[in-house]
Amino acid sequence: MNMINLVLTVCAVASPNTCEERNLSFAADFSLKQCAMAAQPYIAQWVGEHPKWTAVRWRCEYPHHDDKA
Repeated sequence: MNMINLVLTVCAVASPNTCEERNLSFAADFSLKQCAMAAQPYIAQWVGEHPKWTAVRWRCEYPHHDDKA
């Protein structure tokens, strides 16, 4: 299994111009395109747990192992 990041752009419901990126990481055995197409349940769960935010777009990417903390 490989790790995939689902990168959500979320905006505050009370202030739609206040937007941030959130990363959801999970183990998956499929392509980035398949990840993006299968993302809705993960997005729905995140939004359900964070009702003050709404998801406006998303993308999938492989984690960057060489990023510095």
